[in-house]
Amino acid sequence: MNIALDAMGGDFAPRSIIEGALLAKKDILPEGAVITLIGKEEIIKAELKALGAPEDSFPIVNADEVIGMDEHPAKAITQKQGASIPVGFGMLKGKKADVFCSAGNTGAMLVGAMFSIKAIEGVIRPGIAGFFPKLNGRYGIVLDVGANADCKADVLGQFADIGSIYYKHFFGVENPKIGLLNMGEEEGKGTLLTKEVYNLMKMNKNINFVGNIEGSRVFDDTADVIICDGFTGNALLKMGESFYGILKERGFMDDFINMFNYEGEGGSPILGVNGNVIIGHGVSTPIAIRNMMNLAVRTVNAGISDKIKDFYN
Repeated sequence: MNIALDAMGGDFAPRSIIEGALLAKKDILPEGAVITLIGKEEIIKAELKALGAPEDSFPIVNADEVIGMDEHPAKAITQKQGASIPVGFGMLKGKKADVFCSAGNTGAMLVGAMFSIKAIEGVIRPGIAGFFPKLNGRYGIVLDVGANADCKADVLGQFADIGSIYYKHFFGVENPKIGLLNMGEEEGKGTLLTKEVYNLMKMNKNINFVGNIEGSRVFDDTADVIICDGFTGNALLKMGESFYGILKERGFMDDFINMFNYEGEGGSPILGVNGNVIIGHGVSTPIAIRNMMNLAVRTVNAGISDKIKDFYN
């Protein structure tokens, strides 16, 4: 297994990325798995030396350019083909990596995925799955949390299929419960869009649809997968992330609150593309990167991209 990791992506790159990779190498990577660092080779080697690690700790693929966090995604991808993100996608497309991970520019990661490995045939719009803690100690997912601010009914309906496949094979739940985020639990509630999506999901025999989910039920066991547009999902994700910081500052901590810490899973997968892609938080710490490597290993082992491809082919 080869995990391609963007060493130049994120607010604290490359130091945090390389530190995280060293942590993962120590106690996360299974036998035979390697992390390949992508970025400016001289800088990566200098950082390894500064951290007291051998220069040959990881294979390094040189990338002379860097896409900044504030750069326009489409322009950056087309004009900086020598940057770490396009180089990483090139590795994934060429089967030189099993998964590509970056805490860099999220928009560039999405554009890069669509330009290089592309959406799986039959998938209308890929989405980003966000992890949400459950009171039962497990994680649920919300799909989408930022790839698609506006969604049509058929896209949201397809997210239900994709989310169900992901949850089944990643978490090992045979018949995951799928819910639609809405302003009420009754069938007739919501906007014209959510009413149409409700009917699509209700008729879908491939999923275990449990109906509408109100915001007050996001963290309980009502649904394993919650479907919404990327605008709503992203707002929900950022609100959830804020819980951890606020409650930690006030001294209200327990196992459930700890699960809101973004470092726990370390990233979010892009679902519906021809390859395994994980996006990390821009402020990722070494712990977050370590855990993103764990997420990468589990994603590859679960064969997520292939399982979605098999469903549509």
